[in-house]
Amino acid sequence: MARKSFLPRGLFGRAALILIVPIVTIQLVVSVTFIQRHFERVTQQLTGGVAAEVRLLLEEAEAAATVGAAAARLAQIAGPLEVEVVLPARSAAPAADRTEWLDLSGRVVIRTLREEFPALEPVDLVEGDGMVRLHHPTRWGEMVVTINRARMSATNPHQLLVLMIVTSVLMTVIAYLFLSNQLRPIARLARVAEAFGKGQVIPYHPRGATEVRAAGHAFLDMRARIERQIEQRTLMLSGVSHDLRTPLTRLRLGLAMLPEDEETRALLGDVAEMERLVDEFLSFARGDATEAVEPVDPAALARRVVENAQRVGGRVAFHAPDRVPAVPLRPQAVTRALENLVNNGLRYGRRAEVALEMGANWLRYTVEDDGPGIPEARRAEAVVPFSRLDAARDPNRGGGVGLGLSIAADIARSHGGELRLGRSETLGGLKAELLLAR
Repeated sequence: MARKSFLPRGLFGRAALILIVPIVTIQLVVSVTFIQRHFERVTQQLTGGVAAEVRLLLEEAEAAATVGAAAARLAQIAGPLEVEVVLPARSAAPAADRTEWLDLSGRVVIRTLREEFPALEPVDLVEGDGMVRLHHPTRWGEMVVTINRARMSATNPHQLLVLMIVTSVLMTVIAYLFLSNQLRPIARLARVAEAFGKGQVIPYHPRGATEVRAAGHAFLDMRARIERQIEQRTLMLSGVSHDLRTPLTRLRLGLAMLPEDEETRALLGDVAEMERLVDEFLSFARGDATEAVEPVDPAALARRVVENAQRVGGRVAFHAPDRVPAVPLRPQAVTRALENLVNNGLRYGRRAEVALEMGANWLRYTVEDDGPGIPEARRAEAVVPFSRLDAARDPNRGGGVGLGLSIAADIARSHGGELRLGRSETLGGLKAELLLAR
């Protein structure tokens, strides 16, 4: 059982993942290492300094002879220390320690104060105008020391976090644009190569990084070699066609001038079979690879094939959607493939049906007949060139030469599709699906 991959399948997605994962990791490391440790240590140091001042105030209050003397002494010290002291306190202490959930340094402040003053009352860092009020018991009552929060903790790292996030987003956008610019030539090369596999020649100029340009030039050289090979093969087959047809024509003319008897009719049949064999062989070898791709109405193309079969007495029905858009195809090649499938169905059956279906990026011709069909175990063998599966395909009994399905499969592959063979559920014979990419 294949394992399901959670990674992106496309190169762009994987490259983006390679880009994002290090950035997120760096942000997390910086946040934990710098923000937590640095800000905690700074807050501990600042709170420790304030704790020393509060301890001084407590010592002065405890050393005073009267509450009035204590209040006077504390007022004298509070000015230089920039704090406000009230003794005895006029307000009650909070019920419990409170901090904002985003106040990263507030917890450190309270923890440090607790370590310095075990008897300290609860500290509320939520309410107030940026001031912290510490309630501590003394011999003269509860003393309240009001201190500016900025003196006790480092500035909360919100601004640093915002700066980090904004910088990360900006750098990610810049990297995204750069990455998109680098991957665009690769995507274009893939589209051009895919189109060439379907017989379409799209103008292409290598761009991008050095490696992408090298791959682009290699593709152009390969495409040029394939085109030259196809052109040379076409010229050679044209010569072969001429050289073979000339002696066959002379044989037919010579036999036509002989008295008609059983032996002459047999020889004429052999010549006709040789001509048909040459025609199918040349059609298979040529493959219409040099035919240009053009917008074609697939329903009209199939309808012409069906009408031609009906003119010679074939019982063929055709079904297609009401509205069919034009599709880029090689019309002669697709026509030949459909003709082979329809003739194959009428040769081994009494009637056939042709249907057209279309999807977002595919086109499918289905040809069904009421013949004997092809066993599932031998369907792969049926598309092998010159393959004859049984006696029903014997040429002496009107069969073919074993190239009809091979030609159809080759044309389907040249259009980015395939030929599928199965069993017809409606007619009981062979079901051939010519699947083409749009």
